Amino acid sequence: MIGMDTKAQLDNALKDAMRSGDDLRKRTIRMVISEARLAEINKGKPLEEAEMIAVLQKEVKSRNEAIADAQRAGRADLVAAAQAEIGVLETFLPKPFTPQELEALARQAIDEAQASSPGDMGKVMKLLTPRLQGRATGALASQVVRQLLGG
Repeated sequence: MIGMDTKAQLDNALKDAMRSGDDLRKRTIRMVISEARLAEINKGKPLEEAEMIAVLQKEVKSRNEAIADAQRAGRADLVAAAQAEIGVLETFLPKPFTPQELEALARQAIDEAQASSPGDMGKVMKLLTPRLQGRATGALASQVVRQLLGG
């Protein structure tokens, strides 16, 4: 089924949440498991670990968008609920890169691609993106690369 490490973590966390009566955690984890199963059905085979991390990141991103919408609507209750769900989701994501770690990875990719200008962004990102392993967003990595290439 879903990427084994994260899948097992989610299943165990769901059981714990059900035992402890933690509705927020139970609801959030069920939603992620459901999204992962849908992704597996669409793909036609089990998700790799990296794909499972991508499902989690997509869920966090959708909560962040919901927070922005709720703030515009003046709904502090919805903001708090989405932030609580993000807190649950982040416990299953790999620890993010520090800015220094991300910059070091970006410099390595720039060197390997022999990039020297912002026009080389595509070559660098092609090398860098698989190395992010869910520990940084593509947008953040692209911002770092752009700064390093003088864009």
